[in-house]
Amino acid sequence: MRGVVLHAPGDIRVEQREDPAIVEPTDAIIHVTASCVCGSDLWSYRGIEAVSGPTPMGHEYVGVVEEIGAEVENIKVGDFVVGSFYATDNTCEICRAGYQSSCVRSVLMGEMGTQAERARVPLADGTLVATPSEPTPAQVRGLLAVSDVLGTGWFAAVAAEAGPGKTVAVVGDGAVGLLGVLAAKQLGAERIIAMSRHADRQKLAWGLGATDIVTERGDEGVAKIKELTGGLGAHSVIEAVGTQESMTQAIHSTRPGGHVGYVGVSHDVALNGLELFLSAVHLHGGPAPVRRFLPQLIDLIMSGEIDPGVVFDLTLPLEQAADGYRAMDERRATKVLLVP
Repeated sequence: MRGVVLHAPGDIRVEQREDPAIVEPTDAIIHVTASCVCGSDLWSYRGIEAVSGPTPMGHEYVGVVEEIGAEVENIKVGDFVVGSFYATDNTCEICRAGYQSSCVRSVLMGEMGTQAERARVPLADGTLVATPSEPTPAQVRGLLAVSDVLGTGWFAAVAAEAGPGKTVAVVGDGAVGLLGVLAAKQLGAERIIAMSRHADRQKLAWGLGATDIVTERGDEGVAKIKELTGGLGAHSVIEAVGTQESMTQAIHSTRPGGHVGYVGVSHDVALNGLELFLSAVHLHGGPAPVRRFLPQLIDLIMSGEIDPGVVFDLTLPLEQAADGYRAMDERRATKVLLVP
């Protein structure tokens, strides 16, 4: 099969990879109908995360089940399925508490490399959710977003306790931040402040439910949030970047007693203990337990209530994956969809 492989920073190739096969009786093999490039893929693409040798890429996916292991019971060949970027059993104590991304048997789907024509999905019964009917092309785009960026933005909003009567600020205008805006809107937030300097992403944020746009960053951005909230700060803040600046900006933008939902993959972030202590701010986040939200989000998409697929602003054939990585790296695209 054809698949995307990172050989070194900036060196993305689409090449022949070995076809996946059933390894464990709990596995499934899917024909990947759509995958995409994630902002987190750029960490290794840019050389910020080390790459040792050729590395299959991709952890977001939707597709059709082609083969199942002997112990798979919940899905069948021919099902159109959506899965999380973590494969999980969905039965362990941690999963049952709603934190499937920390499942005791979890497998990162990035190890499978889902930017490919086919993929092996471990722990298929606990990982994959079948759609109630064959999705339309537009629904496929939305369902692909559920696999990571919508599920992650939704978790960030939940972790930040976005809801009725709340003011939510969103730090980060990538796909996760933008879909955090959507999630906050769906959860009933009264006011949603998107922090963005990019006109195209500001337009998306408005369409997804933002009520205010703040272009300032750092201390200036914090000051603007305070100005918009009577000097108090936001009740809920979504941090969707993962840098020192973004985390500091998020915490400082939150009022005492407020909540930060942080889902940006952390790189060189350090917190001042005394400053955090005096802030009286709640922090909750980490790798999103997407599987917790899959059934609900699939229903919202299939019913037409939400359309998270709007974050895909560039669609390319799999063979042009290198162009997609460059477009995201250069911020010419918010989210690149790859069609095998």
